[in-house]
Amino acid sequence: MNASIDTVAVRQYLLGLQQRIVDAVQAEDGKPFVSDGWTRPADGRLQGDGLTRLVEDGALIERGGCNFSHVRGQGLPPAATQHRPGLAGAPFEALGVSLVFHPRNPFVPTVHMNVRMFAAQPTGQAPVVWFGGGMDLTPCYGFEEDAAHFHRSCRDALAPFGAALHPRFKTWCDDYFFLRHRGEPRGIGGIFFDDFDELGFAQSLAMTRAVGDAFLDAWLPIARRRRELPYGERERDFQAYRRGRYVEFNLVLDRGTLFGLQSGGRTESILMSLPPLVKWRYRWEPEAGTAEARLYRDFLRPRDWAEWSPTTPLP
Repeated sequence: MNASIDTVAVRQYLLGLQQRIVDAVQAEDGKPFVSDGWTRPADGRLQGDGLTRLVEDGALIERGGCNFSHVRGQGLPPAATQHRPGLAGAPFEALGVSLVFHPRNPFVPTVHMNVRMFAAQPTGQAPVVWFGGGMDLTPCYGFEEDAAHFHRSCRDALAPFGAALHPRFKTWCDDYFFLRHRGEPRGIGGIFFDDFDELGFAQSLAMTRAVGDAFLDAWLPIARRRRELPYGERERDFQAYRRGRYVEFNLVLDRGTLFGLQSGGRTESILMSLPPLVKWRYRWEPEAGTAEARLYRDFLRPRDWAEWSPTTPLP
């Protein structure tokens, strides 16, 4: 890869980010994450290495992972060139951190965060580099103050890079994390960006780092606030039902999952995003007036959560 692209520095940042997140969540949960390093063979479809960090059956996290990967390949797969068809089949390098935490308590929202960099080297041309990432929240039971806190954290992370980015990336997130076959969003959104290079390499990287660095302050206060709320079989049952939507999105629509599987990635690491217990029901709808119905009515639709306050409810 071209020497002007400092993948060593990006790699060091990403590994440090992974460690900071794992350390913080381990301290909250009390159960150590498994550490599983891996290396791809030099003659394989993909070359490179990674570090999978996973916890299962914890006090806070029922199943969750925070993964780092740094891979190289001889041809970009379709999932990575959807918006750049001219790069299809070009040699590439990709590195990133991706996490999903599925909490045990149904009142603690599931959360996803990802930051990544791609660099393609088309024959006879300069490298083409772009960034992607974001974070989004998927509650089973909605709390306005949690939604507002999460979205304000996203807004504040992007603010140094221009006021236009947050509304743009929020809308992108609402559009991306939408189950078209269900006609409903996966959760309450956050921010999402992909194929991003318009600030130049240094500033686009700085923006991506700002998103990664904002994660813990965006999610941990919510987890701390909700983890001791009492729950029973009803709440766990609804949690399992809503997790089914998470599985559907990740296996049918998610570009990151498809990229990993299409490029010959490490299946166990890719599918760490799936929850441990899931349930489907035929044509089920929540009973009117319940907390479950309120999730659909008040939360599973795009809203300007960063502007919410107890005295100025949103439309």
